[in-house]
Amino acid sequence: MSEPTPTFPILAHPLEDSSPAVWVIRPPRTRWWLYVLFFLLTLFSTTIVGAGLEFNYLHRLPMFSLEDNAESGFPAIWALQQPGNLLLGLPFSLTLMTILFAHEMGHYLYARHYRVYATPPFFVPFPSLIGTLGAFIRIKSPIPSRRALFDIGIAGPVAGFIPACIALLVGLSMSHRMPAPRGAYIELGFPLIFKLAAQLLNIRVPLASLALHPVAAAAWVGMFATSLNLLPGGQLDGGHIVFSLSPRLHWWTSVLTVAALIPLGRYAWYGWMIWAVILAFTWRHPNVAHHPSVTGKRRGMAVFAALMLALTFTRVPLTQHMTRPFTWQDIRDELRDDYRYLRDTARHALHRNN
Repeated sequence: MSEPTPTFPILAHPLEDSSPAVWVIRPPRTRWWLYVLFFLLTLFSTTIVGAGLEFNYLHRLPMFSLEDNAESGFPAIWALQQPGNLLLGLPFSLTLMTILFAHEMGHYLYARHYRVYATPPFFVPFPSLIGTLGAFIRIKSPIPSRRALFDIGIAGPVAGFIPACIALLVGLSMSHRMPAPRGAYIELGFPLIFKLAAQLLNIRVPLASLALHPVAAAAWVGMFATSLNLLPGGQLDGGHIVFSLSPRLHWWTSVLTVAALIPLGRYAWYGWMIWAVILAFTWRHPNVAHHPSVTGKRRGMAVFAALMLALTFTRVPLTQHMTRPFTWQDIRDELRDDYRYLRDTARHALHRNN
């Protein structure tokens, strides 16, 4: 996500009393140690989450099972008990960090291309279901034209979408079917691109019945982040794209996006209400020079951005479930498992005594 800020430090140096002023932009000194530190902290927090996801995957449990025999949420104590536990989280964390890094570097490199001063990607660790609040860059100098704004805005989603697609195909191919979950768990809502990938890989079981490999889980997070950034309003990437095409259209799409998110937050997923508030407070977009304008192939890329939004958007990303109550068959299966456990334990004890 790129965050433009209209203010920046400038110094005026008149050559002579009658000469026009020369404006020199002096970017502040970059504190690289801070960006590296937060990158490593985010890598650590996502690795902890990934360790829990790998545990659940290996035991054929839902990604975010809430049962006592699962490791979900932010299992920091369990992951740090043994180094091997923490190593389990690397497939998820490295995949997710690659997707987020590619997204932000798309913004950053195009900002450098247009000689726009932007900070390096800043990652935000957070003890949550995915271990992070994402990453962002800050733009601290004027963007010279709407064409530059378009290129900087769309470069991030495209750069992150490509590795997310690769991770999706690799992760789904390694996922396997799990037994019907019992107890409480959080179920994922899958966007259209997951369903298309499942058809491409000839996966014939419902996606909700799969124990997702952590690489596929990272792809899900990457796709969800792409859809959030492409919402066509405010100062999100989608808002930058729309503003570069038409400032007046940007006002209308911002209004309609907030108006659509409110009922979605009320009836589908409460998180959309939070995003409606965020968009409402980032309504205004800094003015950008009209010329050179967005024409030709860039308008085709705008259509591709809309397609990415349609492929990655999920109306209900997360749903908490309580599975059906136990039936007589479930009770019989539980008693049978307990009997086998006690029998094997007794045999082992007798063999050891003999």
